[in-house]
Amino acid sequence: MFYPFRAHSDFWYLTGFSEPQAVAVFSEGKYIIFLREKDAKTEIWNGKCLGVDAASKVLGADLAYPISALKTQLPQLIKAAKNIYYDFKPCPLDDEIMHCLALTKTHSFAKYLHEMRLIKDDSEIASMQKAADISVAAHQLAIEQTKPDLFEYEIGAIFDANFRKHNATHAYEPIVAGGKNACVLHYIKNDKRLNAGELLLIDAGCEVDGYAADISRTFPINGKFSPAQRQIYQLVLDAQLAAIAAIKPSAPITAPHKIAKQVLKQGLIDLEILPTDGDLTQFYMHGTGHWLGLDVHDVGNYQQNNQDRKYKIGMVTTVEPGIYIRASDKINPIYWNIGIRIEDDVLVTKNGNRVLTVALAKEIEQIEALMQKL
Repeated sequence: MFYPFRAHSDFWYLTGFSEPQAVAVFSEGKYIIFLREKDAKTEIWNGKCLGVDAASKVLGADLAYPISALKTQLPQLIKAAKNIYYDFKPCPLDDEIMHCLALTKTHSFAKYLHEMRLIKDDSEIASMQKAADISVAAHQLAIEQTKPDLFEYEIGAIFDANFRKHNATHAYEPIVAGGKNACVLHYIKNDKRLNAGELLLIDAGCEVDGYAADISRTFPINGKFSPAQRQIYQLVLDAQLAAIAAIKPSAPITAPHKIAKQVLKQGLIDLEILPTDGDLTQFYMHGTGHWLGLDVHDVGNYQQNNQDRKYKIGMVTTVEPGIYIRASDKINPIYWNIGIRIEDDVLVTKNGNRVLTVALAKEIEQIEALMQKL
């Protein structure tokens, strides 16, 4: 059995090289790569590889060696270096690399690299916008085609087909959760029947050029929100819109979560679901956003110098408040098993922010209109 290979995100960020069995070495003014040699017999079975001779031209490397030379060449390359940076990553080549570094003190480069990855340049933003556009189109089809008595996996198949149609892959295991399943945050069984009168929560996004989209939408399976569903949905939407409005350069990254919690708590109090002194985490138990990029939960510290960091131009974050109401004799039954999350991908810009996923409907009237198309 063979599985698709995905390069480690740090390696991909620095090299743009997606083949297995490769090691990159960087020194001041020099980029060296070890990679697989071309082999006609192997390529018959597994397809062509770049090879050592083409590495300089294609990858811009100053020097290229076959991966088989790692044990002999790597010690020579690092012997005069005053500082060696290497971050252990569980992979078959780690043993060989650690053998070469056995007598050398190493430092972590991750904190520097991950700060670089946190700020996206124009080419990265273009890839993320493409991932967002493909994901938005798939979500819209799912909204349009959902109806009672289908199964969760049938809606999930819409994402499988549309992502592959655009040569994209799932950025993460999708969540297609109908009814009470939406109250399970990481529900991925996706095998239950969709029932009229219930909601469907979908959390799905694709990956393009290694960069991820991450989108959630919740909508009525029969195409029409009930009065109770409308109340909770509008509350979550109000919280999300307020959270997005708080994202701008120099604003604290904690601002969206604080604002979302305020809106959600007051709304649940007004609906008499939560007492004035009640604990919001019984209905909203996760954060309002996370960094997004080469990884769905992308790298980058959320604090600097033990203080909450501030947004900078080029950062990309998700904004995803939610409310999850499980059956309880303390809550009016009209709200039981309502699970709602609304999630968009937001780029910090000079003048505030840009929602990369803005094209996907999320207002109640927009969603109901989409579902009446069929």
